[in-house]
Amino acid sequence: MLPLEFARQSIDDRITLVIAADASPVRSLWAIMDAKDIGAARRALHEREVIPEKNETKHVGIWPTESQSSEIIPGLDDWAAVRKLDGVVWTALPPKFAGKDVKPTEEEVIQHLRGLRGAKRDEAERYVRRAPPQIDTAYRRRIEAELGWTHTGS
Repeated sequence: MLPLEFARQSIDDRITLVIAADASPVRSLWAIMDAKDIGAARRALHEREVIPEKNETKHVGIWPTESQSSEIIPGLDDWAAVRKLDGVVWTALPPKFAGKDVKPTEEEVIQHLRGLRGAKRDEAERYVRRAPPQIDTAYRRRIEAELGWTHTGS
C-alpha cells in the first residue's frame, strides 16, 4: 500500500502518479528487476524514467540504504524481508505543478487536463485510463467524474 496520487505535471503535460505523503494509501504493483546490484537497479530506473543524472539519487529511492524510505513507505523493511528481496527501487519524483515542487489541488488538475488539446490531451487521457484500476485515488475519482476518463486497461 502506497500513498499515491495524480499529482505531478510531467514535461509533456500529463498528470502522473507520484508518492504523495498526504495521499490515502492504495494497493500498488511491483515487479522483480534483474540487476547486478542496487546501484545498477537505481541507474536502470533513472534511465527508464528519464530522470536527469543530477537528480538520480534524489528522485530514485532505494532500500535498504535510504533513511527516508520508512517514512515514505511505512512497513517497507518487513514487506521486503517477507519477499526475501535484496533491495528495492522506486521512482521518488515529488508532486509538481506549474514548474514548482508543489502538490496541485484537484481543481488545478482538472482545469489543466481540460485545457489540453490534440496529442497532449490524448496522451494525458491514455495515461489516466491505463493506470491500474486499484489506483483509486481522490484525484482519479474526480478526473473520472469530470472528464469521463475511466479505466480501459492497457
